[in-house]
Amino acid sequence: MSSQPTGNQTSPGATEDDSYGSWYIDEPQGGEELQPEGEVPSCHTSIPPGLYHACLASLSILVLLLLAMLVRRRQLWPDCVRGRPRLPSPVDFLAGDGPQAVPAAVFMVLFSSLCLLLPDEDPLPFLTLASPPSPDGKTEAPRGYWKMLGLFYYAALYYPLAACATAGHRAAHLLGSTLSWAHLGVQVWQRAECPQTPKVYKYYSLLASLPLLLGLGFLSLWYPVQLVRSFSRRTGAGSKGLQSSYSEEYLRKLLCRKKLGSSSHTSKHGFLSWARVCLRHCIYTPQPGFHLPLKLVLSATLTGTAIYQVSLLLLVGVVPTIQKVRAGVTTDVSYLLAGFGIVLSQDKQEVVELVKHHLWALEVCYISALVLSCSLTFLVLMRSLVTHRTNLQALHRGAALDLSPLHWSPHPSRQAIFCWMSFSAYQTAFICLGLLVQQTIFFLGTMALAFLVFMPVLHGRNLLLFRSLESSWPFWLTLALAVTLQNMAAHWVFLETRDGHPQLTNRRVLCAATFLLFPLNVLVGAMVATWRVLLSAVYNTIHLGQMDLSLLPPRAATLDPGYYTYRNFLKIEVSQSHPAMTAFCFLLLQARSLPPRTTAAPKDSLRPGEEDEGMQLLQTKEIPQFSLLCAYTVTVLSLQAMPPLGHTAGPFFPIESHNWGCVNNCGPG
Repeated sequence: MSSQPTGNQTSPGATEDDSYGSWYIDEPQGGEELQPEGEVPSCHTSIPPGLYHACLASLSILVLLLLAMLVRRRQLWPDCVRGRPRLPSPVDFLAGDGPQAVPAAVFMVLFSSLCLLLPDEDPLPFLTLASPPSPDGKTEAPRGYWKMLGLFYYAALYYPLAACATAGHRAAHLLGSTLSWAHLGVQVWQRAECPQTPKVYKYYSLLASLPLLLGLGFLSLWYPVQLVRSFSRRTGAGSKGLQSSYSEEYLRKLLCRKKLGSSSHTSKHGFLSWARVCLRHCIYTPQPGFHLPLKLVLSATLTGTAIYQVSLLLLVGVVPTIQKVRAGVTTDVSYLLAGFGIVLSQDKQEVVELVKHHLWALEVCYISALVLSCSLTFLVLMRSLVTHRTNLQALHRGAALDLSPLHWSPHPSRQAIFCWMSFSAYQTAFICLGLLVQQTIFFLGTMALAFLVFMPVLHGRNLLLFRSLESSWPFWLTLALAVTLQNMAAHWVFLETRDGHPQLTNRRVLCAATFLLFPLNVLVGAMVATWRVLLSAVYNTIHLGQMDLSLLPPRAATLDPGYYTYRNFLKIEVSQSHPAMTAFCFLLLQARSLPPRTTAAPKDSLRPGEEDEGMQLLQTKEIPQFSLLCAYTVTVLSLQAMPPLGHTAGPFFPIESHNWGCVNNCGPG
């Protein structure tokens, strides 16, 4: 007797794939993969990124070769017909004058590219054009050393973009305009085609590239503006005069005595004046006659960029996940908590609401800790800029490091050069690591405060902290009474005033109380030690990114690598780019370039009235800035005749208070 085939049976002619294909009705047909809900699909641009980078790399090499030929053509010796190509410098870090915004923008672009390199699967995109695909049709994941090579690739990619600004030629500005517009066009095109990516967060790539787009946008506007200005005036005209503008301004401000009457109106005491003084010492404001070195400007720019990139990564890497978990909470969570012995309520719907509320509180704690970390890091940065200016001004006036006179030398050394080269990079790394550690500590602190204090008080349940305090209140009360009684006894019993001077009394009772309270003081000391560890951890975490402050005691300050790098950085900056020295050398070269005065008088004879003529010559413009040159000579001689330095000026630089108003009337020269 034959029977009809059931639902799971098939006819003899049916294949195995057809028989089992109808079992899973939710599986998509045609071999398509089911896309999880909320997940962003991979986005591919119309032109492969490898082709973009191959074109940009070729264009950068071409611009670099043209700049090398341009520098060779403009810097030939007078007696040479041909010269060798010279690789242009991307940034003149020791130049007092010059555009500081261009190097800052280039470094911001470079650091943003490195931040985008971390989650990227193709550190060298143009290599994917020649790499064979894997058997499954996907490109093989690059190895770790490709990312290490990617660090050098992006530095070399943006090298010509910065070198075009240092060449100082019309053709260099034209090349810079072309290169900056090419970089900006590629980045805008990629972000417009693929605004969402599956890496970290769907909009992470777009948000992380905002500093990159900002820097490239500034460069794409700055180079055309300089190109237009070069046509409006002669190329190179006034460049020599602008070369020493900052140094001359610094020297005038240093030598001109300030009027005493200008400070008489600021002696009023009050809250506003006190707040103004505090803000002046805590927040950096530009000061006339003094500019921060280029290295410090780059460090400040990179610090701001690092704060943005790290905070963005911490925000988009955690908060969306918490929000997804909170949205997906169902009644099954009550069974999960019951498995761990946690019963929030008998009502399952109430359990869902409580869990969602706790997850919301966790999100608030995380965001609050992130805001607090970024705010403290930014305030530390502003305070560091004030300290940098104070230290540089003290060193410019002849101060010396107070750690040891044997270790201080005005000449550069191997360690000093290495520290100067790595200063900005160290500052950026310290800020990134410090922000991560601050976020961890502050998040744990705010979470403990919220879940152990605030939420139990609001809901009236899970009073674990208060129950522990209730059970151990005799211990805490005894410690509080011991500390209070000892302080009261020290003030009223063991101390008396005689003839206006406090003196120790009741020594026998003091010794007996010290012996009897020793066990309690051991417990108090344990609590104080715990507080000391927490306070030291929080303090060092906040100041981890501040290199001008040693995290070690003064005896071991040189063992702090950040503080050691900062000291050697200041040594190179002061010895190689002192503004007064720059002004002095510039005035000497300017006076030397003038045509000599030819006189027909004999060498050994002095005509009547020639002395008056010589005095009038000093007042003419044939030796420009001669009064300023004499003023600098007087300043140098006064510095050499200064007594040993003893007073402090700044956080750790001693300097003798000296009257710098040696020139009473500084004229326009």
